Amino acid sequence: MFLLLFIPFFGIAQKTAKVSVKKLHGFATIYSNRFVGLRTSTGEIFKHTNLTAASNFFKMNTWVKITNLNNKKTVVVRINDRMHPRMARMGRVVDLTKAGAKRLGNFDGITRVKVEVLKEPVASAKL
Repeated sequence: MFLLLFIPFFGIAQKTAKVSVKKLHGFATIYSNRFVGLRTSTGEIFKHTNLTAASNFFKMNTWVKITNLNNKKTVVVRINDRMHPRMARMGRVVDLTKAGAKRLGNFDGITRVKVEVLKEPVASAKL
């Protein structure tokens, strides 16, 4: 009986495990306003004024540098949330706050980006 309960749980854990990479190319989007005031995966209250992002490809609290490949502007943000799995299937690698998007050049909803993991947070990247 115990084995039957354990196997399905183990299978679910395998499917929801997050992959951690060091550099990734894809698309960045901007968080929807409907998430303002809700809790992120780390338990923080979501605000568009924070330099944070959601991603399914990086561990929680990972600091990443995001480069807009259209204009070469960059921003450093901390991963504190997850995206809906459907977003990854659409090529989206990160979902930014409006503050992060503004530093990348106020793109219109979606832009091509490169995302690189930083070994430690940059002193100028304040939330």
